[in-house]
Order: sequence, then C-alpha cells, then structure tokens
Amino acid sequence: MNFFERRKILKKANYLNLTPVRMMEHALTVEGKVDILVPRFKNKFWTEIYRKSRKGEYIRIHLDPTGSALWLSIDGEKNAGEISIRLREQLPEKFTSGDDAEKRVTQFLSLLYQQEYISFREILK
Repeated sequence: MNFFERRKILKKANYLNLTPVRMMEHALTVEGKVDILVPRFKNKFWTEIYRKSRKGEYIRIHLDPTGSALWLSIDGEKNAGEISIRLREQLPEKFTSGDDAEKRVTQFLSLLYQQEYISFREILK
C-alpha cells in the first residue's frame, strides 16, 4: 500500500478505533521498562559485521514506565480506545481524566507510527 492510500485510510478513521500492531521487537530491562530494538542496518552484510562488534546489531530505544505499559498493551487485538482504558486502570496517578489518557495514547501511537515502530491492522489489510 502506498503513502496516499495509507493517508486516506488514516484521515477517515477515528484514531481510537485503530488497532496498533508492533513492527519491532522489544526487550525488558531489569526495572521492568521496555527497550524497543531497532535494527542498525537492513543490509545483511553490515548486520553481520556489526553483530560481531561491541555495538551490537540493534539500537535500543528506552521507554519510560508509561510508554512501556502502553507498548506491552499493544497486542494486535485491542484498539487504541481499549488500550487507553486499560492504561487509565493500570496507572490512575498518571491520568487525571479519560480525555487525558486518550489524548496521550493517540499522541504516543502517532509518534510510534511515524517512526515505523508500529503499524495499524486496518492499513496492513
């Protein structure tokens, strides 16, 4: 699907009805936070060279506790609205109202989508 078709789908859709799907792997830290593992290279040659180096083949994107909880909530089944409800129940001290949770979830998901860490099931069809 090209850029214009994806944009057309996203323009018409309510963001809370979209179902996010992870496109990157992740690792849990000792503190229980999530690190998103982004491949350093797409080329196999450079991947093999960096695998042997001390830098590793992945770039780690560290998420805060709220971002970690949101990332772990993305399972490809729940839509953004259900995820915001779940986060509001898990972290009541972080979200003062339902609108605040929905706003922060949609902003974070749009950032993850722009960076190509996630996609949406409705686009992948």
